[in-house]
Amino acid sequence: MKKIINKPEDFVDEMIEGILLAHPDRVKTPGDDRRILVRADAPVTGKVGIVTGGGSGHLPLFKGFVGQGLCSGVAIGNVFSSPSSQQCFEATKAVDGGAGVLYLYGNYGGDVFNFDLAVDLAELEDIKTRTVLGRDDVASQPKERKNDRRGVAGIFFAYKAAGAAAERGDTLDEVAAIAEDVVEHTATMGIGLSPTILPTTGAPSFDLPDGEMEVGIGIHGEPGIHRGPLETADAITDRIVDALVSDLEIVSGDRVAVLVNGLGATPLEELYLMYRRTHQVLSERGVTIERKYVGEYATSLEMAGASISLLKLDDARLELLDAPASSPFFLGV
Repeated sequence: MKKIINKPEDFVDEMIEGILLAHPDRVKTPGDDRRILVRADAPVTGKVGIVTGGGSGHLPLFKGFVGQGLCSGVAIGNVFSSPSSQQCFEATKAVDGGAGVLYLYGNYGGDVFNFDLAVDLAELEDIKTRTVLGRDDVASQPKERKNDRRGVAGIFFAYKAAGAAAERGDTLDEVAAIAEDVVEHTATMGIGLSPTILPTTGAPSFDLPDGEMEVGIGIHGEPGIHRGPLETADAITDRIVDALVSDLEIVSGDRVAVLVNGLGATPLEELYLMYRRTHQVLSERGVTIERKYVGEYATSLEMAGASISLLKLDDARLELLDAPASSPFFLGV
C-alpha cells in the first residue's frame, strides 16, 4: 500500500483540517467537532437548510458540495462509514435558519438509521425536517425496486436543484419535492477497473483480476452485474448508456444532462473518451444534451473506473441546474 498519509487513524480528521485551512472563507465548523462542516455564512435566516452526509473517501461527494446554491452542511463519517446521529443533528442545528432543514443523502443503511435518529432529535428542538434519499444506481436494484437503489454520483443533480430552490426562497416542502423529482429522473451506472485500498486496514475493497472489469460496481466496491474482460471505451460506454436510457425511458426528442464521473484514479482524458461516445449515442437516438459535466464528483479513494449519470430534463429542472452555485470543489453553474 502506497498512500500519502500520516497515521491511518488520523486520516479523516487531518483531511478535514486541510479543507478548513484551505477554504476558511467558504466553510467552517460550528463547534469543536470537525466532523461537521457548514457554509461560512450558516445559518441563513429564513432559508431552508440542506444537510447531507456519509462516509469519507468519496471527495468531492458530500463535504465538497457545501456552498452557495448547494448544501448548507455535512456530517462526516470515517472512510466508508456513516456519521453519527449526533453529528447529523449538530449539523442540522448549525444550518437551521427557521425555515426547516432538508436531509439529502445516499440510500445506505447506516446513513438512513442515523439520519432518522437525527429527525427525532430535531423534532425535540422544534426544527422541521424532510428527507430525500439519492437512489440513482440502476445496477443495485431492478426498476421495480428503485426505491431500494444505492445513491451514487447522480445525487449531484439533486444537490444542485434543491440548493437552487432553497437559495431562491422556496419552502421546505417545495425544496424537498424538487429534490425528489430530480432523484426520480436520474440514473447512474459505474464500472470498476481496480479496487481502492482502505487506509485503516491496507486491504482492497474488492478483488478484480488483471485485465478484467466490473460493470455496475458500487462506490464502496459493492458487486456489480457483469464481470469480464476489459472492453474498449466505446463498448463500455454503450453498455452504460443503453442501461440508463432504458431505465429512464428516454426517447427521441427528450433532453438530458450528462455527468461523466471519475472514481478516483481514472485520467480525465479517459472520461472525455466516454463523454465523446455518450454524445454520439444520444445524438444518434435524437436526444439533446442540454448540460454536461465531466470530472470527479463522487470518488472512491483511488479506485480506477468511472460512472455515467443522466438526468432527464424539463424546463424547470434545467432552470435549477443553471442557477449560480459555488463551493470549494464546484465553481460556476
